[in-house]
Amino acid sequence: MPPYKLDAANENAVNVSGKSAVLLEQDSGRVLFGKKEHEKRKIASITKIMTSILAVESGKFDDIVKVSAEASGVEGSSLFLKPGENIKLKDLTYGLMLRSGNDGAVAIAEHVGGSLDGFIYMMNEKAEQIGMENTQFTNPHGLDDGEHHYSSAYDMALLMQYAMKNEQFREISQTERYKAPQEGEEWDRVWSNKNKLLTSLYDYCTGGKTGYTKAAGRTLVSTAEKDDMSLIAVTLDAPSDWNDHISMYEWGFSHFDMEELGEKREQVNIKEIEEGTFFIPYTIYYPLMEEEKESIKKKITLNDNFFHNTSDVSNAGKIEWLIGEKVIHSMPLMYERDKVKKEGFFHRLGHFIRTFTGGAN
Repeated sequence: MPPYKLDAANENAVNVSGKSAVLLEQDSGRVLFGKKEHEKRKIASITKIMTSILAVESGKFDDIVKVSAEASGVEGSSLFLKPGENIKLKDLTYGLMLRSGNDGAVAIAEHVGGSLDGFIYMMNEKAEQIGMENTQFTNPHGLDDGEHHYSSAYDMALLMQYAMKNEQFREISQTERYKAPQEGEEWDRVWSNKNKLLTSLYDYCTGGKTGYTKAAGRTLVSTAEKDDMSLIAVTLDAPSDWNDHISMYEWGFSHFDMEELGEKREQVNIKEIEEGTFFIPYTIYYPLMEEEKESIKKKITLNDNFFHNTSDVSNAGKIEWLIGEKVIHSMPLMYERDKVKKEGFFHRLGHFIRTFTGGAN
């Protein structure tokens, strides 16, 4: 089910410099604000969010990576890796996210993917898994590759939403300064995070990744949290990206509240069925504007085979929450049979069998 998006009238609520932009709530995936958010664009170094999460998920974080000549020779922003140097994959990933090292991106790709092409395949497989429908990766760093390497603001928000569910990734993304030992040297490499929202501009920022090439312009993915609401902001080709993100966050935090739609094990009454208990399986919170809170409706649909299911607890159908006629969230509706009536039935059945076989006292 696609996330519920505000009506078009609300899309001009925030003035942003970016050619494309999106503001997405982390837990629900709701798009709070969008500007050409599905348009394909060059993305520069925010590509490295995908490279980073694949490194984190590889299970090789403590591996020692031998830097190839190809990796050390990549142009653009650099960790200044040396051919033949040995460095931990973990350190490379911090350098990738904080200092945006293109050489680190290739070193990671070669080690995790077995080859550069193998890793690029992994990137596109993961993008498809996440649901990034307007994305194609041709490298692990984001250097321009004609029209072949691209994504959209919405797709990059989906990627960040996915990545932020990983504790190790969150830790890297919010790190302001990191030291990495350097083979053959007495001094450590020290990397400071380029994300100024995190380091100085916005108190509620919890992480992100910057990007820039001449062709792509300034690209930025960031995250922020305030009052139990976690937001993701993305801008592509945005001359004033720091201000764009702060404006989107301030608008989102001031216009939305996280409202509980339902609580785990909360009972749902269905008048036509008196036996057993219907309930929802998990607690759900959803970002709502003040005027939306009173218009929330519920819709219940039972499975056709519900009445034939004899399990103690079963999936009875689904429950949906709507704003007007638009579904904002859907989850299974569970059913638990009445234990007292069930036990009574089996007690009577056992008594009947014992009597029939002559075993009753």
